[in-house]
Amino acid sequence: MRAIVITEYGPPEVLREEERPRPTATAGTVVVRVRAFGLNHAEAYFRSGAWGDVAKVSGIECVGEVDDPGDSELRAGQRVLALMGGMGRSVDGSYAEYVRVPIASAVPFASSASWELLAALPESYATAWTFLHHNLEVRPGQQIVVRGAASALGQAVVNIAGDLGVRVIATTRSADKLPLLESLGATALLDEGMLAPRIRERVPDGVDGVVDIVGTSTLLDSLRMVRYGGRAAMAGFLGGGAPLPFDPLQHLPSGVQLSFFASAFVFGTPALPLARIPFAELIARAESGAYRCQPAHVFPFEEIVAAHRLMESGRARGKVVVRAPGS
Repeated sequence: MRAIVITEYGPPEVLREEERPRPTATAGTVVVRVRAFGLNHAEAYFRSGAWGDVAKVSGIECVGEVDDPGDSELRAGQRVLALMGGMGRSVDGSYAEYVRVPIASAVPFASSASWELLAALPESYATAWTFLHHNLEVRPGQQIVVRGAASALGQAVVNIAGDLGVRVIATTRSADKLPLLESLGATALLDEGMLAPRIRERVPDGVDGVVDIVGTSTLLDSLRMVRYGGRAAMAGFLGGGAPLPFDPLQHLPSGVQLSFFASAFVFGTPALPLARIPFAELIARAESGAYRCQPAHVFPFEEIVAAHRLMESGRARGKVVVRAPGS
């Protein structure tokens, strides 16, 4: 089969196409014919070597059809999405025509939507749904801040929150992306680092929650936006992963809950089975147009280097999707 391989750790150019053995199902696994996959910043860390030795074939998510159901209850030809389960980290991932995944990481669904649209959903929307329902426990009428909202995950959070009746203040570090966030129904603000005073001017008592995708460089400021009894959740490292000097007495406001969620280590495990994520509902909302979630950029398989360059450039306007060969 055709696969994209990390030939050595480094910049996007180290990704090259090779012929690799086509996988077959083993006990507890299923083989998926990949039709499209979304890119994630985790894969840039894999490729660069920043997270240590990883699988040669990257990719933590995909959509496609069951090729070899193995000992699962799935059937050949059934549409599935797949994510995590060690994909791209400890086992070869989705940057290929076929991928072998744990049965617990493959979710069947019924939809006639395009592969490109479907590929924009699994990781971003499952993670966004989890942050809103588990980390923040949002309720209709509440108000939250989404920091780093122009990212694929950020737009997913804005879409789901707005559909739930939650008011969203969405921030971006790029002025040219403000209209994009407004088009999603959010109040858009330019984020220049110290945002808490501006949020407190708008909401003196503090917002109900913050999803901070920028990361350690903004987290302490984000905490200062939240009301007593509210919640802040760190969801990514778009601003870099520098260590955070943190003194709870000094930096954590009284009564504010702080949490994190690492999807790679939780999705598909007994702690959070993928069956708990309402993928059928998420796909239906995407098909109906309730979520504005068309991929921002679609690349052919042969242009994976250009796709990675765009993802890392900061110029992407949402989810980057790659079509697998023959799709």
